[in-house]
Formats: sequence, C-alpha cells, structure tokens
Amino acid sequence: MLELRNITMRVGTETHIHPTSLVFKPGSFNILLGTTLAGKTTLMQLMAGLEKPTAGEVWFNGVNVTGVPVQKRNVSMVYQQFINYPNMSVFDNIASPLRVGGVDRAEIKRRVGAMAELMRISAMLDRRPAELSGGQQQRIAMARALVKDSDLILLDEPLANLDFKLREEMRDELPKLFGERQCVVVYATTEPTEALLFGGQTAALHQGRVADFGPTGEIYRRPASLTGAQVFSEPPINTVKAVKSGHMISAGSSLTWVAPEGLADGDYTIGIRAHHVTPFETAGSVPVDGTIKIAELSGSESMIHFDAIGGDWVSLSHGVHPFVAGARATLYADMSACFYFAPDGTLVRSGEAEGRH
Repeated sequence: MLELRNITMRVGTETHIHPTSLVFKPGSFNILLGTTLAGKTTLMQLMAGLEKPTAGEVWFNGVNVTGVPVQKRNVSMVYQQFINYPNMSVFDNIASPLRVGGVDRAEIKRRVGAMAELMRISAMLDRRPAELSGGQQQRIAMARALVKDSDLILLDEPLANLDFKLREEMRDELPKLFGERQCVVVYATTEPTEALLFGGQTAALHQGRVADFGPTGEIYRRPASLTGAQVFSEPPINTVKAVKSGHMISAGSSLTWVAPEGLADGDYTIGIRAHHVTPFETAGSVPVDGTIKIAELSGSESMIHFDAIGGDWVSLSHGVHPFVAGARATLYADMSACFYFAPDGTLVRSGEAEGRH
C-alpha cells in the first residue's frame, strides 16, 4: 500500500504540490487526472523517490520511505518521452532490469517474449531502438518497465506517442495486465475520457491540489466541487451564475427553469456538461439563445462554441449540424442533468440524468 501523508513540494517561493494525503491499495489501478502543470509528474516523482517532499511523508507497505532513493525501491516509471539504451537490441533493452535483478536466462526469455507479444514488438527483438519509429520505441520503454514486476508502477502519459489503434488496444490491455498483480499502479493523463475507460480510482488535480479522489465513475457523476467537475470535463463544463427563488431558478434575464425538489433558495453556480447542451429539444431542456463562435465537425459529432448569457458555452452532440460562425442560434440545455454548486464551490446537488451517463 502506498500512502502520501500530508506531503508538500516547494521550489523556492513556489508551491508545486500543496498538502496532499492519498492512499493507494495493493492491486489498485489509480489515475492522476489534470491539465499540463497540474502537478501529476511532480507527484509521481515524489512517489518514486526521484524527489524528496519539502514536508510530509511517503509510506510503502508500512515503511516510511521518505528520502529513500529510487534505486533502493522496487519501482518502475514510464514517461511520455521514451528512454531506451541505443546500443542494445530491443530484447536486451527489455531484459535489462531482469538481468540486474539476477533472474535466470530461461525466465528472462519467457517474460521478455510475453511482454513483447503484448506490446506487438515480437518481430523487432533483434533490432536496435534507433531503427524503429517513435511509437515502437515507446512500446519498448513500456515493456522494460512492466517486465520488472515492480511493487509500484508509475505511468506518466505513456500512450501519448502511440498511434490511435495501438493506444485503444493498450487502454483495454493495461488494466488486464495488472489485474492479477498486487502492485500499485498510478497512471497520469490529461484526458477525462481515458480516465473513464480505465475506471479504478481517480485523483483530480488542479494547480498542485487534489480537488477530488475516489472511484472514477463516482467522482465523474458526483464531483465534490466545481473545480473537480472542471478537471473531469472535456470539452469544458458550461457554468453560469443562478438564483433560486420559490419554485424557479433564473440565470441572467433569458434562462429560467423549474427548480428541483428540495433545493434551498439562494445563489448557485450551475454546471452542465457539453453533451447535455444540444440542438435538440427534449423533455426537461430549456432554450439557450446565443451567437455561434466556432462550429467544429469531427466524424459523427458536432462541437459548437457560442456566446450565451454573458459567457462562453460549448455544445457537443451526435450528428453533423452545419451552424455558421456569427449566426444566432438556439440550443437546448437539459437542466435535469446539471450540477448545483454553492458559492464556495462545493456540490449541493447532482442532476439525475448525469447519473445515467
């Protein structure tokens, strides 16, 4: 079990990681979700022993390993930017940590072969890394880290340089690969969709702080705060200030709807994800009038950016909808799916429809 006990990381006058406490259990698949510079890599370096926290402690399996260098821990780490030994064959690259660990030749051959098959590089074992593409070299780096059978495996956006098809395959294979191991896996990503595909547990990071932590599906459907919802929304979640009075809620002068039962009168920030704002009117939806800024068509989906109620809104819907930039349009927001956040940003209520997605 990996425990971060109130760890902090400061560099000069800047705080890169604010006081953070997390527990990752053996056999768990854990995700660090956040934008670039949210603190994901720094947190991983603290977990691995590549950096020592300014304050707080790192414990692993009941032992305080704060300050213990990475060389003395059974840790594997894969970065987005692959690192391989250029003068070794692919086989020797993958086998190197096993040889250092004193594993016998037959077992090395078996484990390297199995890992190479998983990574689709079996035909390349006699070649040198420089002879391969960037995506193939990243697969070598991943294979070398995974073959070691470490107690702690840290994956820092490892699929970013792979082609789309292989990335999809690896997203499916990685959780299965660790399913029978009792290691702790921590996987960093900037993509909410990737976090949802992996499941497990997710820590939503924002500017060096953990905004939310828990089962991935649960914190997606019911984020603890507006910040957590923003981290876990791509495209960005739409937000608007609103006031609830009596049976009605109003946002600006043009958007009103019936308040959900039991919601107290007062001020709220309403959050509604882009896929609940569409060109289609449905039961529970309300019209949102605005000016189209950008209309993007991507395969079978349409993403529309528009000005409405004094702010920027985003709509994401199935189908091709030929909106024109600069034109006025009406879209429909399913208010049964929205989140209600208190003035301090904490979640007050989560929409029923949101729980079905």
